[in-house]
Amino acid sequence: MRISQGLARKPTAALVLADGTTLYGAGLGAVGEAVGEICFNTAMTGYQEILTDPSYAAQIITFTFPHIGNVGVNPEDVENASPAAARAARGAIFRGPVTGPSNYRSHTDLSVWMRRRGIVGLSGVDTRALTAQIREQGMPHGVIAHAPSGAFDVKAMQKRAAEWAGLEGRDLAGDVTTLQTYAHTETEWIWGEGYGVHDGSGPHIVVIDYGAKRNILRRLASENCRVTVVSAKATVEDIIEKAPDGVLLSNGPGDPAATAQYAAPVIRQLIEKKIPIFGVCLGHQLLALASGAKTKKMTQGHHGANHPVKDIKTGKVEIVSMNHGFTVDSASLPDNVIETHISLFDGSNSGIALKDAPAMSVQHHPEASPGPEDSFYIFRRFIEGLKAA
Repeated sequence: MRISQGLARKPTAALVLADGTTLYGAGLGAVGEAVGEICFNTAMTGYQEILTDPSYAAQIITFTFPHIGNVGVNPEDVENASPAAARAARGAIFRGPVTGPSNYRSHTDLSVWMRRRGIVGLSGVDTRALTAQIREQGMPHGVIAHAPSGAFDVKAMQKRAAEWAGLEGRDLAGDVTTLQTYAHTETEWIWGEGYGVHDGSGPHIVVIDYGAKRNILRRLASENCRVTVVSAKATVEDIIEKAPDGVLLSNGPGDPAATAQYAAPVIRQLIEKKIPIFGVCLGHQLLALASGAKTKKMTQGHHGANHPVKDIKTGKVEIVSMNHGFTVDSASLPDNVIETHISLFDGSNSGIALKDAPAMSVQHHPEASPGPEDSFYIFRRFIEGLKAA
């Protein structure tokens, strides 16, 4: 059992892993318990965007950067596009205490905001040791609890963590997708001006929402696209009747093989109809599965805003934002699929394109938020491809 050091008062929060490892600290955010998969994120900025990314559904995030919360939170930096995905991450773990916000854009402090969104928080623990354990042993199942009384039933928490089914075989896209079709018009954020509004012109892109981040939609609108968002369960007929110039398969949570049970047949029909397709993150994995490739669970996943990825076509290396615990198996790519991007961290697949159809995808997040803007060009590459198609 590992107990956090440096606590001046009685612990008010705890994390118990399935193997019995126990971390105590100070509680913040929502009071109660949450079970999930423990991952770590190495980003130095953008904690609000991370905590509202629907791809983190059923996960508890360990932030490796020690200073989280010092710029507060605001209503502009929320990434979940659907109200159904308002509670993405189940919990958050921090090294240092969350200090009072100091930023002109802040509306409230992180703890209050987390409480409103139902996110359980734990601070004052050795996140470096926890991260090292995840790197060596994989992403464990755990229960995070915040109890102002300081009373924790550790045995019951360990039992709950050990019995939790985990992410493999689970379709979570259906839990976070939009419940209705809608048009998106918000464009990128500009310093001193905020978000703009698109005029409704340009090519029409239908986004299939498997847990879409808002900045994917903003990026499309900023590239002068008319954007319509549909549910993950939309049929080919639902999509075709909207006369799209192209279709974007969004990011999202869960096991891609499970979501592919209903998503892959739709994607295959879109491929057959030669409708241009662009996949991002989970959308990338779904395009690969629909094309005959396979996916597999990763040991520690990729979660951060500092990942190097190489564009094989140009030789360019870009620093990107990543968030995924499953990956496309490069060895399983069929003959009509080419690898376009690779991770320079571990050589895993980061992009594909079909030889016989106008379809491409990337594993990383070209829209950033948080992260560098190196990959914005991929949106332009997709839009330019619409003209050729």
